[in-house]
Amino acid sequence: MIELEICAGSVASCLAAQAGGAVRVELCDNLLEGGTTPSHGTIAAARDRLWITLNVIIRPRGGDFLYSDDEFEVMKRDVLACKKIGVDGVVIGLLTTDGDIDVARTRELVELATPMQVTFHRAFDVARDPFKALEDIIACGCNRLLSSGQEASALAGAALLKQLSEAAAGRLAVMPGAGVRANNIADLVRQTGCREFHTSARAPVPSGMRYRNERVKMGGPGLDEYSILETSPDMVREILQLAGDALA
Repeated sequence: MIELEICAGSVASCLAAQAGGAVRVELCDNLLEGGTTPSHGTIAAARDRLWITLNVIIRPRGGDFLYSDDEFEVMKRDVLACKKIGVDGVVIGLLTTDGDIDVARTRELVELATPMQVTFHRAFDVARDPFKALEDIIACGCNRLLSSGQEASALAGAALLKQLSEAAAGRLAVMPGAGVRANNIADLVRQTGCREFHTSARAPVPSGMRYRNERVKMGGPGLDEYSILETSPDMVREILQLAGDALA
């Protein structure tokens, strides 16, 4: 069986992931920055409406994964808030100045999160030594590693992903993510040997606004503010179907 986790930026995307057959969502805000912790209201609404697994990213800002004491305090409070609201898991990633896993802080967050599951996210992909990082993440008690194989896309990093999965030897699930699409999922299944994959499966949804002031932009350059990217249940189904076919 192939399991698909959807990186969802809204409650609507969470519900689309569920409708398409995903087993789990990673709920994030600010996907253009790689994902930050969503609002309490978003988490609560998603928890109320999902029966599939709900994981929440614990990331106080975009940028690197070296956090100040104040930022780490925010992360701890967000983990506890997720536990209180009944979230199934959290997604974390912390590094030292030298590009190693911040073992002490990772272990502290894992202990705070118990009994929730913990995924270590793509902070791993900018770690100095992937195999040392893997062993540190396992030693901290994480259940899953999200990675592109330290390349720009999971397909480019497929060889390392296969090695990581073999090295983990069932102690942790290695989940390829970054650029996972319908047109490459079969290759990823065959080349990595992994059985869990991560994608956003998003498509543009046009705005319902009839009146539009095109002179004013609220976001960054090049953003179309009258089109929203949301997870497509049809895309989720297609990726799952093609992944399953690759195992046949």
